[in-house]
Amino acid sequence: MTSLRKLGSSDLEVFPLSLGGNVFGWTADEQTSFAVLDAYTAASGNFVDTADSYSAWIEGNQGGESETIIGKWVKARGNRSEVVIATKVSQHPEYQGLSAANIKAAADASLRRLGTDHIDLYYTHYDKPEVPVEEIIGALDELVKAGKVRHIAASNISPERLRASLDFSDREGLARYVAVQPHYNLVSRDTYEGPLQDLVAREGLSAVPYFSLASGFLTGKYRPGKTVDSARAEGAQKHAESERGQKVLAALDEIAAAHEAPVATVALAWLAAQPTVTAPIASARTVEQLPALLGVAELKLTETEVARLTEASA
Repeated sequence: MTSLRKLGSSDLEVFPLSLGGNVFGWTADEQTSFAVLDAYTAASGNFVDTADSYSAWIEGNQGGESETIIGKWVKARGNRSEVVIATKVSQHPEYQGLSAANIKAAADASLRRLGTDHIDLYYTHYDKPEVPVEEIIGALDELVKAGKVRHIAASNISPERLRASLDFSDREGLARYVAVQPHYNLVSRDTYEGPLQDLVAREGLSAVPYFSLASGFLTGKYRPGKTVDSARAEGAQKHAESERGQKVLAALDEIAAAHEAPVATVALAWLAAQPTVTAPIASARTVEQLPALLGVAELKLTETEVARLTEASA
């Protein structure tokens, strides 16, 4: 049985891999999504990440397709109390931004789609610096007091805005962010490492990184000169052609061979070994892709291996 990890200062205990719901209703249809969710929870997984805007970018979709699928699955399985559901606000086509009125309306819409009376972890998806942190935190606090949201968090936020938000929560005794969701992986380290990571550590928050596998590049299937048929191939291929990407792959290949583990597992294990990281997010389009992700719960890299990957990706 994999031990769960505490999420920041909250009472949430989560599996060390958060299952990304961005593919549900996009590259995974409802039936496949159910199968992936079943396999993840069968392996003790309990932390599902989605957003109200997934997947509005697909022609014919409105946004909210992922939440709807997760809601139907939870209802069919009767397991709401066993799953930590994280969703986000600010990017849904009908609920843009972080005004107080929008946050409350978007939360109600998410609750309807998820078929539940509470969201375990509610993120601001993209910070909107034109909205005062007082308005954002005030609205989120109201949702917590109403029992609609258990804990709040922020994705894509600057250290300055995070600092201001935490200070306001502390000063007024309001709900406080317990986690951040940054873009962070072996080939994208600049947005998180430094002031943001330092602040998260100092304030006792958890980091739950997205794009943990760099759009699939860190699975090892993208190599220089090789074409892969995937909706995300373009994003991943640019890393394969870069010198940094090739150095990272070489180090991953070496460590993966030593552990007889998939490359993706090693890339996730490096993230999981970073200070403040509680659970990297990764998504699976098929049940077959899941074991390589779930392996992060068991694989512990040595300090030397972590240092080798850190150096290769510098």
